[in-house]
Amino acid sequence: MRIAVYAFDDATMFHLAVPQMVFDEVTRQGLAEWKTVLFSDQAGQVRTTEGYLLGEVQGPKAAEEADVVVVPSWFDDGRAPSESLRLVLQMAHQRGAAILGLCLGAIPVADAGLLSGRRAVTHWQAFDSLASRHPDVSLDKTVLYIDHGDVLTSAGTASALDACLHLVRARLGADAANKVARSLVIAPHREGGQAQYIEHPVPPRSSEDPIARLLEWALGRLGEPLSIDRLATQAHMSRRTFIRAFRASTGTTPSAWIRTQRLDAARRLLETTDLSVEQVAADCGFGSAVTLRQSFATAFSTNPTEYRRHFDARLRQGPAR
Repeated sequence: MRIAVYAFDDATMFHLAVPQMVFDEVTRQGLAEWKTVLFSDQAGQVRTTEGYLLGEVQGPKAAEEADVVVVPSWFDDGRAPSESLRLVLQMAHQRGAAILGLCLGAIPVADAGLLSGRRAVTHWQAFDSLASRHPDVSLDKTVLYIDHGDVLTSAGTASALDACLHLVRARLGADAANKVARSLVIAPHREGGQAQYIEHPVPPRSSEDPIARLLEWALGRLGEPLSIDRLATQAHMSRRTFIRAFRASTGTTPSAWIRTQRLDAARRLLETTDLSVEQVAADCGFGSAVTLRQSFATAFSTNPTEYRRHFDARLRQGPAR
């Protein structure tokens, strides 16, 4: 798979590095043959905001055969994209390439008309200006990324890691994403959105944090009933205090966190075992195959059987193409 990353003067090294780091790790791990290239409006050099000069940046033609086109960030002043970039994004989208607008990169993606009538996310500091510029785009502060299949946007800065890992998961399965995450020593999946960062930061978690201890406890019991009352009791808190502390620590609700962990566990079992859908549902705490199917349809727009057919790790012979 070929991935073209848009580079521009004053981009940060971090924003440019994230998609290359995550996607190139897929190849380094032997999971698939993914290749990233940098392109800009003109071939030549790009100077980053840190003052580094990047040479051998390719021109727009480098994106013509890309399977994925990434805008890793954007100018802080939110300026309109060049006609060259707008055409690259529109033409890539028309031929079926996936478009990623990471962090402020959602701005040129919206300007190219690819988010009209859709939900999207960007850095929270740009919400008001983007909403004013594109009132037909529904902005969501509660998530780290939003994937429509053909267009993906992510929230502020580090959320680009989550979005890129999500693409690995969507294309190659949970096991591949977990291998990439382990190699890069990053979380394979984070909960919560960026609304928590607008007024107060998420407090750091440590082994002394009762919520951190509870998360570890709950992960070992996903097949059991995990009501809010049971979780609160395990954390030695009242129900109200627990719900407030859980959201402050994770950025999401206990029910949403448990549901996501159960879905991830179900995906791993579907990818790596012969267990029936009924048994997977039981082992992961869904209670019934019907509930698992409904949850899968809501979260992934597919069903467990189709997911297994597409992502069964045991059926892959060598690197995925």
